Amino acid sequence: MIRDDALDALPVRSALPALTDALEGGGAAVLVAPPGTGKTTLVPLVLAGLVGGGPARRVVVAEPRRIAARAAARRMAWLLGEKPGDSIGFTVRGERVVGRHTRVEVVTTGVLLQRLQRDQELAGTDAVVLDECHERHLDADTVAAFLWDVRQTLRPDLRLVAASATTDAGGWARLLGGAPVVEATGVTHPVDLVWSPPARPVRPPHGMRVDPALLAHVAAVVRRALEEREGDVLCFLPGVGEIARVAGQLGDLGAVDVLQVHGRAPAAVQDAVLAPGERRRVVLATSVAESSLTVPGVRVVVDSGLAREPRVDHARGLSGLTTVRASRAAGRQRAGRAGREAPGAVYRCWAEAEDGRLPAFPAPEIKVADLTAFALQAACWGVPDASGLALLDPPPGGAMAAAREVLAAVGAVDRAGRATELGVRLGRLGVHPRLGRALLDTAGGGAEVVALLSEEVPREYGDDLAGALRRARHGGDAYAGRWAAEVRRLRAVSAEVSRPPAGRADPGGAVRVGPGTGDDRLAGIVASLAFPERVARLDGGSYLMVSGTRVELGDGSALRGAPWIVVAVAGRPGGTGHARVRLGAAVPEDVALAAAGALLEEREEVRWADGDVVTRRVERLGAVELAVRPLRDARPALVRAALLEGLRQEGLGLLRWPPGAELLRQRLAFLRTHLGQPWPDVSDEALHARVDEWLEPELGRARRRADLGRIDAGQALARLLPWAGGEAARLDELAPERITVPSGSRVRIDYGDPERPVLAVKLQEMFGLQETPAVAGVPLLVHLLSPAGRPAAVTADLASFWRDGYRAVRAELRGRYPRHPWPEDPAAARATRHTKARADRG
Repeated sequence: MIRDDALDALPVRSALPALTDALEGGGAAVLVAPPGTGKTTLVPLVLAGLVGGGPARRVVVAEPRRIAARAAARRMAWLLGEKPGDSIGFTVRGERVVGRHTRVEVVTTGVLLQRLQRDQELAGTDAVVLDECHERHLDADTVAAFLWDVRQTLRPDLRLVAASATTDAGGWARLLGGAPVVEATGVTHPVDLVWSPPARPVRPPHGMRVDPALLAHVAAVVRRALEEREGDVLCFLPGVGEIARVAGQLGDLGAVDVLQVHGRAPAAVQDAVLAPGERRRVVLATSVAESSLTVPGVRVVVDSGLAREPRVDHARGLSGLTTVRASRAAGRQRAGRAGREAPGAVYRCWAEAEDGRLPAFPAPEIKVADLTAFALQAACWGVPDASGLALLDPPPGGAMAAAREVLAAVGAVDRAGRATELGVRLGRLGVHPRLGRALLDTAGGGAEVVALLSEEVPREYGDDLAGALRRARHGGDAYAGRWAAEVRRLRAVSAEVSRPPAGRADPGGAVRVGPGTGDDRLAGIVASLAFPERVARLDGGSYLMVSGTRVELGDGSALRGAPWIVVAVAGRPGGTGHARVRLGAAVPEDVALAAAGALLEEREEVRWADGDVVTRRVERLGAVELAVRPLRDARPALVRAALLEGLRQEGLGLLRWPPGAELLRQRLAFLRTHLGQPWPDVSDEALHARVDEWLEPELGRARRRADLGRIDAGQALARLLPWAGGEAARLDELAPERITVPSGSRVRIDYGDPERPVLAVKLQEMFGLQETPAVAGVPLLVHLLSPAGRPAAVTADLASFWRDGYRAVRAELRGRYPRHPWPEDPAAARATRHTKARADRG
């Protein structure tokens, strides 16, 4: 029996005429409706003609999460007085409940994506509702782009509805060819906002780590909310681990039930959360409860302010979820859950001053996630660069390039980026292409391990993939049940698309698996085939992956001490220098070498290291050195390159620089500064660039650091003098080493500052000279010294000094040095380098 009262109470009913008109007119519409208005349940029923008396149609509803797909199907079936599998069915990965008379099928976006790749026309489907578009999941964006392509080219009759609680309605309308936007208003109640930051600062989230002090604070705020408010409490936390920790800290709340809802929760728990409870409840949930699920009875929301988003480090090849501050849009969604049925309150576990600094919206997954699976889907669709797809945000070029590299490495695309036959098969498996290739390479024998790697493994399973495999086989938890279903699905689908391994040499049976293959070897084989660049060897207290990234094991790891491992999942905890292995497997050396065989090479290495030339023959597996032998008679070109690298790293001081050589370089720098060409640039950069012109043949004969130290830099540098034009002969004229001063002494010029060379000379030796000495037309900076050789004055204008500055210097020094001449008129006095008595005799 249809529950008309419940259907009539859904606020979205008022928007149905406008939605129907929009679909009749253009075939596409954007529906914006707040949570709880019935957009997920009533709209599909109306489109299918199951209520409202319209024509019978087959409708597919796409949800971003399995839990939401099941819940929506159950809710619609309940509204019709049926059970799932009758008029309403659902299909999620590993579970299908659909009957012959099913008119509305709720699927995950991943399932719909696979269906589109197999049947682009979606034969037998009249309308598709894309629910929760605002969450911007990558699969949902891809499905929307593919559906619009289908509608434009193959099925203009296919009706499309982009539905969301809150979304960029204008953007989706433009994406769907200018589709009308239909808005439904919901019944809203006031929500009190309570700012409840921790009393003391907490560490910001880093990777998957959340400060335990913040989780303790969240638990305390939940207790406070139970005391201060009526109704059920919905608490938002970033992930399953944090939910478990807060549940443990809440302990026994007496007459209050504590429920945990997330994608891995058992179906019974999910059903209990989505139905009114007889006792008061605290529901600890991930962001799945923001809009995908309606939790009845909630009057209070406690918001931790955190969320999980995918991130990928393309340079390291490590990807996964990371904890971030939730956006302001997510905060509004979460707060709205408290006012769905009656006035409520939201307790925010951060300071009001922080709120304005939060991101406005969550990052679209296409901007931050690993795009390998997306790139394969686009290639299989026929648009390898995704440029022809109707996407709200284009994929980042760097992420797409990295994705194409992975696809090429597993043989999924050709050089032009088009999907190969293998790529099409991989796309049908419904797992990451890396895992799909491992599944096919093991002829389906690795299905159990691939199923483990397809979804986040519970932390309590540990970091040993083989141990997690054994626990999943014998475990009775919800994860083990989903894992078993996925294993069955993978075995079935791999049998459909199975083919002999292609593109990789069969390493003597090292990757073959069968009934007799032990768990440890099986886990190592499959993970190594999926992540060959993450094979790692023990190196000191950590492991070096063949990609060059260093990782370490956690305390008490079951993998500790294994000579070789493969890293399936890694993160970077705060305060650590290396990535931390979160899930991996011990690997026999033969498997490691076979799986990463494409990276195996033997080569001569001649390089500058530890202050000298190192020559050796190295067998490498990527960045991992397997064997090293001395290399004799290294090729001269390689030795020369190593010596040049040493000169770049440690500088030209590796050469021998006698005093004359350094002075020559300074003189040349002076002439280059003031006269320019043809005088050479003798800076380090210029000398490195012209090494062939001035340092040969000495460099060609050198073999090690000591040989560099025997090269006379001055003799080599002389090769750069402008000999061809004859200017070299004027070096001593333009930049002499010494000049003769009035006393007759020949005094060295200091060219250390190429802008203004310095002449340091005793003051008495300059008597009688009115014009400041100059070289190449540049006046020298004269340092006038006392009889003891200490600076008494500095001037670039001798005439001015004799006239204005000398008197003060004379008054200060004549008493200290009475034996030296201090005439009243130095400009007219005779210069001398002797004392007064000897000067008089002279």
